[in-house]
Amino acid sequence: MANQTVNGKAFEYALLIEFYERLKNITSISIKENEPYKNAKGCFNSFVENDRDTFRITASAAINFLIDIEPKLSNGIDKSDTLVLEIVSDQAGQTGDVRDVLIIRSLQKWEIGISAKNNHRAVKHSRLSLSIDFGEKWLGVPCSQSYFNEIKPIFDMLTSLRAKDKSTKWTSIENMHEVVYIKILNAFRRELLRLDKENPNIVAENLVQYLIGNQDFYKVIKGSKKVEIQAYNLYGTLNLPFESVKPKAKIPKLKLPTRLIEIVYQDNSTTTLLVSLNEGWQISFRIHNASSRVEPSLKFDINLVSAPHTLFTNHIFIA
Repeated sequence: MANQTVNGKAFEYALLIEFYERLKNITSISIKENEPYKNAKGCFNSFVENDRDTFRITASAAINFLIDIEPKLSNGIDKSDTLVLEIVSDQAGQTGDVRDVLIIRSLQKWEIGISAKNNHRAVKHSRLSLSIDFGEKWLGVPCSQSYFNEIKPIFDMLTSLRAKDKSTKWTSIENMHEVVYIKILNAFRRELLRLDKENPNIVAENLVQYLIGNQDFYKVIKGSKKVEIQAYNLYGTLNLPFESVKPKAKIPKLKLPTRLIEIVYQDNSTTTLLVSLNEGWQISFRIHNASSRVEPSLKFDINLVSAPHTLFTNHIFIA
């Protein structure tokens, strides 16, 4: 497993354990000891004690804040109202749910989710290839035949290079950025603009929902000596009161975009497109080859460059 993954899993486990420790004397609570939990625990235990402590201290700082803004965490109706903590399998992300840790009170029909990130902010890693209809997959609107006609010669070339010699490296393609990246990005750009024009109000909103998920969640980003908490409250399910107990801070609802404003190349870049939408959303799409050897597919590293000013963000510094 890549380092980044192990770190991320260890942080998920630290969050789960700190929730448990912090709430076990206040409310009925249980941990769902499923496969993802065992996996995360193994990742956490693979670190030396010092690193484990850092994970837990960071998690603890985030949790103290979450308890203040989510009264239902520490308040149950009665003893039978159990708070269940669960680590989600990675498969969920493919269906548009980006949450890693779930906290559920089924008696109150309530849950919140946390997306745990360790020092990184990428939202999705999606692929483009001749067999992938990104319009259908991401936006619910299929790509046109002309898009596939445009990308076909490039992917055909990559397929035949690989067929000739499986060990062919990307670096062996002359002017690779011009003949592969830019051609694919231009086709992608044209298609995204066309889809938006033909499906007004749908594409911009679906794009953001595809990227940040179809559920409200808190993103907890562990940095060095600090933790950042962002609240993606798109559907208004975060920050709810429990009976007369109100949250200690107000989290505004986020507005989804309704239209695509422009798609441009990032300054001095042949690999990155910036997609600007209304309501203050901007997303970067950086194309790259996932392996050093040629294959007929490319990967996007997709990042949220800017979110609406109503995105609730809190930084907690840790000594």
